[in-house]
Amino acid sequence: MAGMFIGEYTFKVDSKGRVSIPALFRRELEEGDPEAKATGRPRMVIVYGADTQKMLQVYSYDGFQKLAAEINARPYTDPRRAILQRLVLNKAHPTEIDPDGRLVLPATLRGRLTLEGEAYFAGMGETFEIWKPETFAVVDAARMEKLLAEMGEDFDPLSLLGGEG
Repeated sequence: MAGMFIGEYTFKVDSKGRVSIPALFRRELEEGDPEAKATGRPRMVIVYGADTQKMLQVYSYDGFQKLAAEINARPYTDPRRAILQRLVLNKAHPTEIDPDGRLVLPATLRGRLTLEGEAYFAGMGETFEIWKPETFAVVDAARMEKLLAEMGEDFDPLSLLGGEG
């Protein structure tokens, strides 16, 4: 079983859109691509989804293949299939790590986030997200404020693992 994308990191983005990928994330991407050992350049898929989405979701190659298979296994008559195809499969950008261990983010993807100068990487287990650091700070603070208002100041996040809810 592959590991997970965990932790948070901030890296510089150069004028050509090149950004280093955290070493732990690179190892996970290598594990998630059967061709990575031969090529030395692990593949990944960046999903940029709906226009309202404020970040990029990054899947290992194998992780995205599994997701695509799950979407395509839905019945043709299921309206969720078309939505998922449009927002996940159609809005996906396959890429690979360059020889220097960097990700080259095309101008179109950087533009979606107004990403300049720095990129914030958020490990999310099976995937990781790339954010403009300032946007992440605002969105995360709002989410935490809402969560604490609902759950209380002394809320234990691990309590979410028990039972339904």
